[in-house]
Amino acid sequence: MSKTRQPADRPASLLPLAHRERVGWHDHEHHQLVYPSHGVLQVSTGAGMWVVPPHRAVWLPSGVPHSHQAHGPTQLRTVNFTRDEPAFGGPTVLAVSPLLREVIIALTAEDGLTAGPRRNLERVALDQLRRVEELPLHLPVPVDDRLRSIAAALADDPADRRTLAEFGRAVGASERTLSRLFRLETSMTFPQWRAQVRLHRALILLATGASVTGVAAACGYAGPSAFIEAFRHAFGATPGRVASRPPDAPGRRP
Repeated sequence: MSKTRQPADRPASLLPLAHRERVGWHDHEHHQLVYPSHGVLQVSTGAGMWVVPPHRAVWLPSGVPHSHQAHGPTQLRTVNFTRDEPAFGGPTVLAVSPLLREVIIALTAEDGLTAGPRRNLERVALDQLRRVEELPLHLPVPVDDRLRSIAAALADDPADRRTLAEFGRAVGASERTLSRLFRLETSMTFPQWRAQVRLHRALILLATGASVTGVAAACGYAGPSAFIEAFRHAFGATPGRVASRPPDAPGRRP
């Protein structure tokens, strides 16, 4: 059974999480950068979720309720920024450059930083955040009951190969209606949305030690090569790199 913890409110923190451990729903008066330097983190908001590997981070604007769940042993690092700082329009997945990674680790390290050095590192982090690529890795949660039934089926089995017309016969709606609703509620086509479901599940399975071949089959890819290509295109790294990332040194816990 997963556990739920509540985060402390510090300028920066490191919170080690066990597999399936949760950080309960909360929000902040400040903006927050959330970075899993090891492991895979599921970040949820009322609008949907992101599954984030170690070379990605999520920007959470102030006031946005969110929760986290770890998949595999995870090092959750957070850095807070004042509301005066420029922010993205909403929760955003960002690529993490090697420099940004080292700055986040330094800000969340066990040894305390004085105000001057901390502020200098925060400026470097903000400069890097303005330069890095925003990534379309959001998985929106549909509202319509028919779409939610399809989402539940794919959550149970991402390898389900039924077409939208076949799903339509199961939920009592035409393919045209469902296609329109997917675009309206998720800003994605059904194939795009299903691709996100499969990539998110792939990250979770990799974090729990599943093989690349096993993940490819479980998530509905034609084979390991097709999975590796789709994964590399979405995350900028191979599945093997995500699965084999070494743990970080201990840091300060919230």
